[in-house]
Amino acid sequence: MTHEFRYDVEILHLLVSPAHAYFGRARDGAADVVTTDAGTVEVVAGKGIVGDRFFGKAAHMDAAVTVFAVESLEAIAAELGVAPFDPLLPRRNVVLRGAELTPLIGQDFALVSADGSVGFHGGRHAHPCAWMDRVLAPGAHRAMRGRGGLRCRPLDSGHLTRGPAVLVSPVPLDPGAAGRASVRLPSRLP
Repeated sequence: MTHEFRYDVEILHLLVSPAHAYFGRARDGAADVVTTDAGTVEVVAGKGIVGDRFFGKAAHMDAAVTVFAVESLEAIAAELGVAPFDPLLPRRNVVLRGAELTPLIGQDFALVSADGSVGFHGGRHAHPCAWMDRVLAPGAHRAMRGRGGLRCRPLDSGHLTRGPAVLVSPVPLDPGAAGRASVRLPSRLP
């Protein structure tokens, strides 16, 4: 018997970019690439988001779409004692509010928005890169570990639209845990 848990979430941002912005040395600065915060995106099963840098890339089939909880970014800013970050800077594709993501690793789940439903397989954590210290704030790379989002493989073709949505999960989630790190890192020694 399969259970189904439904959570009201909000799709805040849908990032699409045809090229990578964070590569090379951070001190040289990010690449100037076109980045769109779309109102609606087209998702293709097994390929990703049409127009995105990971679309149809063999090396990224199981991780073509990154889903991210904005609460993580808010918690990181609070921990670092800085102003809230622009949620597009980490360059995650689907930025949600109200979703605990870590329990979805290894699970099939769906996002239902105004234009229908798209199923995903939760693959693995989206580990942050060292660029986060440069584009967000010093210490953000470390603080983002365990809460950098979820790399997913799209199971269905369809559209996602910004705004109210429902996350359909086969496992129970705790929306209040959306900003908590799933991995505890040892404290740094002075």
